[in-house]
Amino acid sequence: MSEAQQALQERITELEIKASYTEDLLEQLNMTIYRQQQQIDLLVNEVRELKRQTPEGGPGGPRNLRDELPPHY
Repeated sequence: MSEAQQALQERITELEIKASYTEDLLEQLNMTIYRQQQQIDLLVNEVRELKRQTPEGGPGGPRNLRDELPPHY
C-alpha cells in the first residue's frame, strides 16, 4: 500500500469514528427531546386540570391587594 493510500485509509477511519460519535450524540439528543416533550405534555395537562378545578372569580381570580393587608393597617 502506498503512502497516499495509507493516509487516505487513516483519514477514512477517522471520519468513520467521527460519524459514529455523531450518530450516538444525535440519538442521545433525540431521547432528551422525547423525554422533555413528555414532561411538557404532562405539565400542560396538569395546568389544564388545575384551571378546570379553579372556579371563575374564586381564589384564583383577580385580587385586590388591599384585601391582603394585615388587620392592623
